[in-house]
Amino acid sequence: MRYDLVIFDNDGVLVDSEPISNRLLAGYLTELGHPTSYDDSLRDYMGAAMHRVHDLVLARTGRRLPEDFDDIFHGRVFAAFERDLEPVPGAVGVLEKLAGDGVPYCVASSGSHERIRVGHRKTGLDRWFDDERIFSSQDVGRGKPAPDLFLYAAERMGVAPERCAVIEDSPLGVRAAVAAGMDVYGFTAMTPAAKLGGATRLFGDMGELADLLGHVTPRS
Repeated sequence: MRYDLVIFDNDGVLVDSEPISNRLLAGYLTELGHPTSYDDSLRDYMGAAMHRVHDLVLARTGRRLPEDFDDIFHGRVFAAFERDLEPVPGAVGVLEKLAGDGVPYCVASSGSHERIRVGHRKTGLDRWFDDERIFSSQDVGRGKPAPDLFLYAAERMGVAPERCAVIEDSPLGVRAAVAAGMDVYGFTAMTPAAKLGGATRLFGDMGELADLLGHVTPRS
């Protein structure tokens, strides 16, 4: 396969943040009277924008989360990132290969711009992503599983959707990429392959991705 753009999800694909953020989310929701296990959080919120947390809690309980929920949660997450966050093993090698070959790439994440940048600074991935390569659900009206974010990223990068490969690790992200008309490579390090149905291809080691994308060629 030959693509003109590789679009990376961020959390769980570039930075190993999903265990950190989902443990904190489960704990905070439970603290607020909405009992949530780590597995519940992964199932319901992995790969989603924050509005999904608010929407699901309201739909299930009839109660709104506090107005400062996002600020307090992100404060806890960023503090934990500073202590514990690491890049996903193999991610740096993939970025080096794409950059060395002149293949366009970017990140399109459900996380906020601040969350993306905090994580990239802590892990050293900021050297690979200038502002023109970073896209967030904050940039569009609807987060994943809607296709809006991926379509927006492709448009800003000047590439047709069918010429894009998306790297995703969540069911919501795979659904969004498929809805956008893009090929999607499902990363199964944390998510069982059966939950990434619809992915063009599955892989379990980020170090494998450069070979899987070995026929990617830069745009002429």
